[in-house]
Amino acid sequence: MDPTIGNILELIIFVILAFTAIVFSLFVVTASNVVRSAIALVITMFVIAALYIMLNAQFLGVAQVLVYIGAIGVLILFAVMLTKKEFGTDVE
Repeated sequence: MDPTIGNILELIIFVILAFTAIVFSLFVVTASNVVRSAIALVITMFVIAALYIMLNAQFLGVAQVLVYIGAIGVLILFAVMLTKKEFGTDVE
């Protein structure tokens, strides 16, 4: 099999996306701030959707964007924003 420029470029893009997904998924687990962790989760899901599209699974890529980024990501961010406590206020 003769490697062409297109195949090599596709492999490089795949490796970059896979490495990005691994880095951001590790940041999701190790982040101390919940908001940063939620943003990293959204970025991870976006990169996974890009990987699906790159592997010719366009429906899975679109479903990933709609379900996980659109619904789950926004739900987590709203839950974090609505349950965040303010410190230094008096409770009466």
